[in-house]
Amino acid sequence: MATEIRVPTLGESVTEATIGRWFKKPGEAVKADEPLVELETDKVTLEVNAPSAGVLAEVTVNEGDTVEVGALLGSITEGAGGAVAKTAEKPAEKKEEAPKAEASKAAAPGAADDHGPAVRRIAEETGVSPATVGGTGKDGRVTKGDMLAAVASGVSASPAPSAPVQVRAPSAPDDASREERVRMTKLRQTIARRLKDAQQTAAMLTTFNDVDMSGVMALRSQYKDAFEKKHGVKLGFMGFFVKACVQALKELPAVNAEIDGSDIIYKNYYHVGVAVGTDKGLVVPVVRDADQLSVAGIEKTIGDFGKRARDGQLKIEEMQGGTFTISNGGVYGSLLSTPILNAPQSAILGMHRIEERPVARNGQVVIRPMMYLALSYDHRIIDGKEAVTFLVRVKENLEDPARLVLDL
Repeated sequence: MATEIRVPTLGESVTEATIGRWFKKPGEAVKADEPLVELETDKVTLEVNAPSAGVLAEVTVNEGDTVEVGALLGSITEGAGGAVAKTAEKPAEKKEEAPKAEASKAAAPGAADDHGPAVRRIAEETGVSPATVGGTGKDGRVTKGDMLAAVASGVSASPAPSAPVQVRAPSAPDDASREERVRMTKLRQTIARRLKDAQQTAAMLTTFNDVDMSGVMALRSQYKDAFEKKHGVKLGFMGFFVKACVQALKELPAVNAEIDGSDIIYKNYYHVGVAVGTDKGLVVPVVRDADQLSVAGIEKTIGDFGKRARDGQLKIEEMQGGTFTISNGGVYGSLLSTPILNAPQSAILGMHRIEERPVARNGQVVIRPMMYLALSYDHRIIDGKEAVTFLVRVKENLEDPARLVLDL
């Protein structure tokens, strides 16, 4: 008897994924709960485990294929061997007929019915027909990302059929032989699209300040050993920064808000996203209700996020619902940057490397550990005065860290 392997529920608003790689080949023995295949969604990479022990008898999808929730991935048969290896290779003649089939399907009046539920929902809500959108999915299929991009750009009618667009000039033969073309992961495609959408949608502006980290560094140096012994986690800088930002957000609620059509949504809660770099791209897990956590609680949460992000084990729901984001380019050596908004949020704080610089204090030039801060914000909702005031409050909180402990 065969046990089916199907795409699990991927999380809120996520209806499809791309096959990353298979860990097993047809005919190989598998153990119950052993990872079989890697799925890439537009938010996270996850693994599908074997529902039972046996032999991987059939693989119905190939690496790079797009699948929806509930789709059949393959099957497992009982026993330890002897299975007939079957793969998802399509006959050559079917591959050749695919463009014709897609063309006829796009021309058919009921073609929209063949699209995924997310695409149909966006079509119903916005009035944009999938038939007018160029698809980037398998065999030219229209994806949720294609629809969102079309809505953002105001697409309403399909362009006349034309030859494929040449996106880059061909390389010289000698250069072409030394190039490698690698398809972008779904996560990287989503990162690229969201960052570009943020630039095109928001009236983005960045304001800067610098902060003397002497107080935080002295406090950290004095208590880091006792802190780690009691809480089981190292005392870093992110706990201080999250607390400093939350206090500033309470004073300046527009920085914690977002635009929805002609309305402004003020959020009376503080879910702070912390950008984490991985080998597959940037992900932003969210520290929920950060105002209710201690510095130790924040450090524990961020430490856990960082480890699981690098292992590809973050859950989709852990990266949703943020109201404000902090990005620490300083860990890579960045001196200064202008971070891009994490839409639909209205602001993002960029941290940078700490370095000793000469500064004036009470008429004397002294050396202090200084860090540049950058706040990128949506000028449609946040005025310059609010942005500058927010950054000044963060600076004040960090330069006198007792304010964070006393909630001043």
